[in-house]
Amino acid sequence: MKATGVVRRIDDLGRIVIPKEIRKNLRIKEGENLEIFIDKENQIVLKKYSLMNNMESFVGVLADSLYSLLKKNILITDGDMVLAASGPLKKEYENGTISESLERALKVRENIVETHEKEIEFIADKKEQCTYTIQSIISGGDAYGLVIAFSLDEPVTEMDGKIIGMATNFLSKYLEE
Repeated sequence: MKATGVVRRIDDLGRIVIPKEIRKNLRIKEGENLEIFIDKENQIVLKKYSLMNNMESFVGVLADSLYSLLKKNILITDGDMVLAASGPLKKEYENGTISESLERALKVRENIVETHEKEIEFIADKKEQCTYTIQSIISGGDAYGLVIAFSLDEPVTEMDGKIIGMATNFLSKYLEE
């Protein structure tokens, strides 16, 4: 475990403050949920909670199914990282940290179908010149992640956007239950 050199006192209500540097480094924003558990060495562990993370194998199957139908690269993310990837660029994108532009798209719940080639950064420090569609996964009024289809050679069509939108709606309904 990495030492931070920071010591915090527990207040009379049992609260501690996570230092700003650590929150920034781990991309923990105000209002986000943390999961608290005890590991095998009886250490308290705080982990960013992602409702989408609990669906990792499920979204992997969905990504593969979308790829087999559309023949476009598929990414399914939560608010921080790529949870599932499928297509020729799968290895380059799996478990990648989403870019600031995708964070913004998620924050404003943007749904985009870009049918003309444009440069975009899906994960940090990796830009692509491609066509793409980005759809937000929204459940109970909260934005949980994105479903993305992109292609470096064949244009993404309006129909591709509708299919990705249908997958996004399916994930949104799934999260509600």
